[in-house]
Amino acid sequence: MSTTMSVPHVADLGPVLDTLAAWQTEGTPVQLHPGDLGWYWRHGAEATAAATRVWRREGEVAAVGLLDGPDLLRLALAPHAQGDEDLVRGVVGDLVDPGRGVLPPGEVCVETPTGAVVHDLLGELGWELDEAWAVLRHDLGDQADEAGLRIEEVGPGQARAWCRVHRAAFGATGVSEDDLLQRWHRTTAGMPFAQARCLLGRDGRGDPVAGVIVWSAGPGRYGVLEPMGVHPGHRGQGYGVAITRAAAHRAA
Repeated sequence: MSTTMSVPHVADLGPVLDTLAAWQTEGTPVQLHPGDLGWYWRHGAEATAAATRVWRREGEVAAVGLLDGPDLLRLALAPHAQGDEDLVRGVVGDLVDPGRGVLPPGEVCVETPTGAVVHDLLGELGWELDEAWAVLRHDLGDQADEAGLRIEEVGPGQARAWCRVHRAAFGATGVSEDDLLQRWHRTTAGMPFAQARCLLGRDGRGDPVAGVIVWSAGPGRYGVLEPMGVHPGHRGQGYGVAITRAAAHRAA
């Protein structure tokens, strides 16, 4: 059975996101998440569709990739496909041939689910392993200790303050505050944001010091925090841990 790859239209992204969400289940490797596409949506719906690759077998989605930059593909595989060598060879064939329209020539990276057969197949072709993701767990049975932060759910009225924190936290001096605000509006207007929350943390003086977006894939499924940052002038006070825990509680 052959595996076919396509670049979706914007109108096709809804079903792709639903499928990707259904793969975020307990016991499966952490992999590309609908929230990753949601955060990429800051570049616009058309750009997100153009950066997405979908592999199908017999009409069913078997793998989804996001070109999160010109030389990085973040890949998710259907749970039943992660050990399917025949199917994955079709995906790998598209990854390693620049003519297929996935990755360019030269040094490139592919982020893949831990333990999937794609690791072995790429290794056979001379690819080298990079650092693995560290997967951490936390019991949400207790109350979130917010370290003196006042947590706000961000809407249009708080968006500029959130963007200021984000710009400072990530050193995004090459992007203006107004540009970041436009990106925030594109992100929050995107399909994946329907199951997301943007949070801002203020200290005891009311100054905005930390920000995060938490993305859900639905009940009983993995969530993802992307991005999270603390203003450089307010680091070392536990605000990063506090807003991360607060975001996890909001997701739950």
